Amino acid sequence: MKILYAIQGTGNGHLSRAREIIPLLRDKCEVDILVSGYQSEVELPFEVKYKPRGLSFMFGKKGGVDLWNTYIEANSKLFMEEVRSIPVRDYDFVINDFEPVSAWACHFKKVPCIAFSHQCALLDKNVPRPKKKDFIGSLILKNYAPSTSRFGLHFCKYSKDIFTPVIRSEIRNIENTDAGHYTVYLPSYDDSFLLKILQNIDENIKWQVFSKRAPQVTIQKNVEIYPVTNDGFIRSMASSTGVLCGAGFETPAEAMFLGKKLMVVPMQNQYEQQCNAAALKAMGVPVIKKLKEKHIETIREWISSDFKIEISYPDITARIVNQIFESFILGLIDGSNPKKYISLTYPAEKKTKRKNKLPAH
Repeated sequence: MKILYAIQGTGNGHLSRAREIIPLLRDKCEVDILVSGYQSEVELPFEVKYKPRGLSFMFGKKGGVDLWNTYIEANSKLFMEEVRSIPVRDYDFVINDFEPVSAWACHFKKVPCIAFSHQCALLDKNVPRPKKKDFIGSLILKNYAPSTSRFGLHFCKYSKDIFTPVIRSEIRNIENTDAGHYTVYLPSYDDSFLLKILQNIDENIKWQVFSKRAPQVTIQKNVEIYPVTNDGFIRSMASSTGVLCGAGFETPAEAMFLGKKLMVVPMQNQYEQQCNAAALKAMGVPVIKKLKEKHIETIREWISSDFKIEISYPDITARIVNQIFESFILGLIDGSNPKKYISLTYPAEKKTKRKNKLPAH
């Protein structure tokens, strides 16, 4: 059996998860890898056979997606050429982590495309969503990477077809300590703006900021700014008191797994993060809509509290991979009907416990 594993390369979470999944896939069959996009600092320790440009969202500097630059960078003609160039018919099926080139190639050529991602979980009607509707964001989420079957990942098990997060081995095995600093990852904010906000919160609080724009380590009073590296970020988070980050998926999930205090700032113009923020808020995680000076007091309250969420994320990645292959072998997955989804069962997980719930803003 031969499969293609296609990964979205915008951001670091997809590639971080892939480092766990690829060895499990290779234990079962021959695997080729495709990565599209170009805004990740995480590298795969595996050969990547296909590297299309794909479609990438461009980060802004004021807390959101830069819609204009995203539009400018998009090239529909090149995208369709890339779709036609990927030989998906050479594979028994494609496992897709929100990667559009291979997904549309499968759609046109009627090849089984199995979504194994966080984004596909957001299509489930039981998943929390923001009160303010986003028609365009919802439309993009539904059509960005079409699939024939779904294996979703989310913070909680909202339905039988959704599983808890893939926590990478580096996080599961790392020594979890508290060195007193707070780890920050807000790539859609400019470094100078973050400095202005963080230095005004409390001069005695130490911040370790990971920046996509920093060429080297710089220290300004109580704020240290680091270039984003996989090992550096993991070490910082594992030794932190708390994590201040965007409302992505992997970083909040890993912070909760480590038992860290967590506050999130969802990215503007990014429907996925708005959905994640709604889910995290329902779990008790403090959320601020946008990083502004008026929210400094809210951040101070979070720092002074002992708020944490205790949640169990068992290591079930191998089981999900096994079920993907079993479903294909049993004929439950095919490429002929894009509305045909499979149902899976999963034992009840440990209930979330909350300590000193801090109101979300």
